[in-house]
Amino acid sequence: MPTPFDDIRALLASMPALDDRALIAARERDAQLTKPAGSLGRLEEVAEFMAAWQGGKPHVDNPLVAVFAGNHGVTARGVSPFPPSVTEAMVANFQAGGAAINQICKTFDISLKVYELALSQPTGDITVEPALDERSCAATMAFGMEALAGKPDLLALGEMGIGNTTIAAAIYCALFGGEPEDWVGRGTGVDDAGLQRKADAVRAALAHHAGHLDDPLEVLARLGGREIAAMAGAILGARHQRVPVILDGFVVCSAAAVLHAIDPAALDHCLAGHVSAENAHARALREMNKAPLLSLGMRLGEGSGAAMAVGVVKAAVAIHNGMATFAEAGVAGKED
Repeated sequence: MPTPFDDIRALLASMPALDDRALIAARERDAQLTKPAGSLGRLEEVAEFMAAWQGGKPHVDNPLVAVFAGNHGVTARGVSPFPPSVTEAMVANFQAGGAAINQICKTFDISLKVYELALSQPTGDITVEPALDERSCAATMAFGMEALAGKPDLLALGEMGIGNTTIAAAIYCALFGGEPEDWVGRGTGVDDAGLQRKADAVRAALAHHAGHLDDPLEVLARLGGREIAAMAGAILGARHQRVPVILDGFVVCSAAAVLHAIDPAALDHCLAGHVSAENAHARALREMNKAPLLSLGMRLGEGSGAAMAVGVVKAAVAIHNGMATFAEAGVAGKED
């Protein structure tokens, strides 16, 4: 009998691969540029990555930061020092242009879209019930794909949701193992007692849903949140449209982790924008074999680290496209 996740599984089974010819062409051009081979380090790799996924000359003409916002029933367990109403207040701040992400986007000429996901209806408290049923989870993943509607050529993902670092920790613990204490962190600034409540909530959630967590999509539905499901959908949608993705921090990467657990190749079109100061983000990146572009000690969320990384990607592409070759500059190349 068909299930709501069948369409998602079909998309995962039919993901396009990178364009080998575009990758080879980018590497050939890089070898001709007026610099020693490898002297620009990861900037060279980033330009080649962009070319390979875009299928031609790399470009960043229409970058987008998509911020997804959701509320969580688990906040009733005292896992955050802030009430869920702060999610709505911050969304209003984004829309008014007053948040950090607004300033970063202005600096790097990035479009910003904020997606509110039923903020007045928090997901189920994962310690005693599923966050979402399968149908709602699949529908929210499909909604996340709407981030591609404006045809961005680079998608940076961000989130907002009081309580969602607890949700992310539960997802990581279910997918990668370990103890709840390995994955929970200070989030928005909980004290030691709050940190223990977060670990206790993750432990209770894993115990309550035991026997139903072998399927990563079931992990997403039972332990996740609307913004996390939407981001997973956006990552998958971007893959099918050959749009490179920059992942933000701890919470965004939990959405990516769900897809990685199904098929590690599902994240081949994704870059890790930065490594967060949130306790376990570095471990999560290692589990997904992602090396961050930046390490700035940030833990704000809202796509801030990913947006900063857009600046790096823009520079890498500009260098690759605009730098003269040895022949153009009349500079002698390396002798054989």
